[in-house]
Amino acid sequence: MKRTSIKSAIAALAIATAIALPSVPAYAGGSFSITVKPASEDAENAMKLGMLFYAIAQNAKKGGHITQKGHNNSAGVAQNGSGNFGIVHQEGDNHNGSVTQNGNNNAHALFQFGKNTDGHVAQNGNDETGATFQFGW
Repeated sequence: MKRTSIKSAIAALAIATAIALPSVPAYAGGSFSITVKPASEDAENAMKLGMLFYAIAQNAKKGGHITQKGHNNSAGVAQNGSGNFGIVHQEGDNHNGSVTQNGNNNAHALFQFGKNTDGHVAQNGNDETGATFQFGW
C-alpha cells in the first residue's frame, strides 16, 4: 500500500469516527473501538510485519503476547491451531480483553487505552488478520 493511500485512509477514518461519535460531555464515561482488517494481500503482509516489529520490541514469545500497564486489568490469548499470533496490549485501568484464534495462520492485535474497555476478538478459520483499537474514558 502506498504511503499516500495510508495517509488518506487514516484521515478518512478520523473524519468518519468524529462524525459517528455523538457529542458527549467530557465527564461522561464511555468508549469507542476501531477494527482494521486489511483489504489486500499487500496490506495484510504490512500489518503482519507491523505486529512482528511490535513483538520484537516487546520481546514477545512465539504465538502470543500480553502487555499490561495499569491496574485491575485482565487479558488472555487462547489459540487452537498452528502459526497463530495474538497480542493484547492494555494501558490504563480496568481493561478486560482477549484474543481467541481457532484455525491456522491467524494474527490479531487488541490495543486498549484509557480505562474501562471490554474487548474480545475471535478468529475462526485460516489466514485472518486484523487489529482492534479501543479507547475508554
